[in-house]
Amino acid sequence: MYWFFVILSFLLAGVKTQKPNKYKKVSVIIPAFNEEDTVAKVVQVVKKVSFVDEIIVVNDGSLDNTEAEALKAGATVINHDINKGKGEALKTGYRCSECDIIAFIDADIYNLTSSKVESMIKPILEGKTDITKTKFSRASGRVTELTAKPLLNFFFPEISFEQPLSGQFAARKEILKKINFESDYGVDVGIVIDADVLGISIMEVDIGAIEHDMSSLSDLNLMANEVVRTIIGRANKYGRVTMIDDIGYYIRMAIVGLSLVILGLFTIFFVKFVPLSIGVIISIIGILIAIFYIIKVIIKSIVMFRKAPGSSLIKSFVKIHFPMIISIIILLLMISTFIGAAHFDHGVLSIEPNSRNLIIYADDSPQDTISVRGPYTIDTAIENESNQIRMPSDAMMTLGIGINDTIELGGNIYKVNETRFGEPDILRMPIEVKKLLHVKNGEVIQNSRLKDIFDGSLITHAYEYNNTTIKEKYFISSSEKQSSKYEIFLDNESIVSSYGCFKENSTYDISVGGSYVTSFNYNDNLTKSFEYGKHNIEIVFNGTNSTSIKQFASGNQGNFLNFNFKK
Repeated sequence: MYWFFVILSFLLAGVKTQKPNKYKKVSVIIPAFNEEDTVAKVVQVVKKVSFVDEIIVVNDGSLDNTEAEALKAGATVINHDINKGKGEALKTGYRCSECDIIAFIDADIYNLTSSKVESMIKPILEGKTDITKTKFSRASGRVTELTAKPLLNFFFPEISFEQPLSGQFAARKEILKKINFESDYGVDVGIVIDADVLGISIMEVDIGAIEHDMSSLSDLNLMANEVVRTIIGRANKYGRVTMIDDIGYYIRMAIVGLSLVILGLFTIFFVKFVPLSIGVIISIIGILIAIFYIIKVIIKSIVMFRKAPGSSLIKSFVKIHFPMIISIIILLLMISTFIGAAHFDHGVLSIEPNSRNLIIYADDSPQDTISVRGPYTIDTAIENESNQIRMPSDAMMTLGIGINDTIELGGNIYKVNETRFGEPDILRMPIEVKKLLHVKNGEVIQNSRLKDIFDGSLITHAYEYNNTTIKEKYFISSSEKQSSKYEIFLDNESIVSSYGCFKENSTYDISVGGSYVTSFNYNDNLTKSFEYGKHNIEIVFNGTNSTSIKQFASGNQGNFLNFNFKK
């Protein structure tokens, strides 16, 4: 029994008891000015919310029976001798409250429900946010749409609430101590801006439809003036005017400098009729302007960030600095391209930029409709591969070649293989091939030049279908010509579809297993049929709207097609 109690004691000591969450008291502050018709109903609705501990109505100098109605409904009433404004009423209420969470609700809402009140406060009770502000459907909202949103979008673009002037919100009291309460209608937007700049989490909660008295035009004018004053004041306080004005100007001038550098480099390398000296001068002027204003941007940004650091400011920084950042990236890409094309040989630095080719097929050719290919760098074949040409897949597509196809050059046949891992744009050739094609190591070849380099080469391209191999032969031509399409049917089943150039009325030979079987004279809409053993073969030819560098072998140039049936 003794050991039982000892073990039980150790087990109990190892169990950590979870400390219950401290209960958070909730207070609802209701600012009221001449709201005798609705204040009592608002108080009664709030009293139905189980977790509300305190209801305070701040009677902001009312001239009617607002105080009596609020007291009758069961609220604590704090009176202002004169009307001080909504912001002052909210400030008085939260300072007099001893609760942990405070919600602010207008006194003129006709259709307030306890569920609306609960939806405002629960996210804070659950620890999801520090502040909640409401959004709701209503018939008004003119000041929001015509004044608040445009100004916020200009000075505080990271703030994107649907209703920044909603009027109803809740917050932790500790958080409210960090916020500067405006004394008038600017209090709502001021809280939103302060929370954003200070990095306080704020959540917009949809509470449904709200019905209250429509403000008169004079009241809307007053409200708009106070909202504008608050937003402009916060923009000055947090350096957003500087960001839009001074930093905006510096950024524009920095972009001008960067654009001049890009223009100068483009002129140096790609515009032949402009003297080299002009391009250099443009680049130097651009560099000086860009450096001067980028330094100014950095200094101003640091000063501004010190005033109001926070993630929200960084978001605004990114938005306003974005054009300059893009210009810098473009310039760096250009410079890296030129550096990558630099060669130093025998005391001479040569920069020869080469670009990829954008290939767009706008016809009915059976290839990818769009791709980006090249450029390719010439290199020597690796050891023990003197009879192979290693070629990138993009180059194969351009020449209509596949892996294991062959290229005949100078009476010798070379097998085509794919590039090695890590060499995506390297074109490796045996020494004899480089001599025949007049290229050398390190030479950079654009995709469009491949047809010129391989002009006259005889290609044997293979198609595999089950136990059948079909090889077509064609010459690569440096000039594209009108092409045709042909389709092979084996025993009434389509097995090959290809395209290339035929010469009208020229003879093309077909063989099986390397032995001549038949031939035909080409013309459009031709169908060639023949039988071999148990197989029925039909070749259907049709014209196309496309061009091709593939010139099919005719007459004594070799067999156009060679069939090999495996047993």
